[in-house]
Amino acid sequence: MNKHKGAFFVNTVQLECFLAVAQYLNFSKAAESVSITQPAVSHQIGSLEDELGVKLFVRTSKSVSLTREGIMFISDAEQILKIAGSAKFRLSEKPEDEPVRISIGCHNQAELNVLTPALREMSRLYDDLLPSIHILPFKSIDNQLKDQKIQLLLSFKSPHKQPFDYTELCRCPLMCLCTKDHPLAAAESLDIEDFSGRPLFIERHTCPEEVFSFQHKLLAQGNVEKITFCGDYESAITMAEAGIGFFVYPMIGETYRGPLKCIPINGVREVSFGVYYLKSQLEKQAKDMIRILKKIYAK
Repeated sequence: MNKHKGAFFVNTVQLECFLAVAQYLNFSKAAESVSITQPAVSHQIGSLEDELGVKLFVRTSKSVSLTREGIMFISDAEQILKIAGSAKFRLSEKPEDEPVRISIGCHNQAELNVLTPALREMSRLYDDLLPSIHILPFKSIDNQLKDQKIQLLLSFKSPHKQPFDYTELCRCPLMCLCTKDHPLAAAESLDIEDFSGRPLFIERHTCPEEVFSFQHKLLAQGNVEKITFCGDYESAITMAEAGIGFFVYPMIGETYRGPLKCIPINGVREVSFGVYYLKSQLEKQAKDMIRILKKIYAK
């Protein structure tokens, strides 16, 4: 039982032992993988369970299995070890060995695809480039930019005033994405009155304002049915590719290369896509990244 009244204390050895047992579901193999004895592994697991106040494994004479709490704790243990390892590495670096760091935020895979050619060119410019990429919901990642946990934020331009600087990279038409055998796929372009069938609506906190607004208009228009709500862009892509329905999203250049047909929607304004940053805080590598992104999208 945890006796620390809300606080708990774990060490990396406990976490390494836990992840090894979770992987092998065998204490002997786990002990071999972490190079300590089996009784020592058992002790580390027991002390970790006492500290957390839950059982992580069900142990019998013949088998080992994870409890519900054990399954839930895997991602936490991996994250804690990752942070600890990263901190140890940074603190052990000599100043002359310090890599060129750049921290970039984006919201989903569509925006992440924008980075591939830019990072390729950046790696030619900086031999010791060490990029860090953060994918978080729209509102959460704005706070990270404000707190300077990220230097650059790829995003559709917000209709609301932001306390950041903004450089536009491109204008993005709103598209309908559906399978090539979907009834809508026969059209070269669509008016809002043309929409029918099953829409996939992306939840407001994970999509641009323009997408949410158009979804609302589709709902008011009344021709759609059996609305399916998707938690994010990736869920909508997966469901659309499975033929469950269609969804609308701004097309960022030619970043989407999947099997869905992308149909332009008439009568809606293009959406600005670009980079948010704090100009007063920009380091040279972040300025170079913006310059490279602008060059790519100027082509």
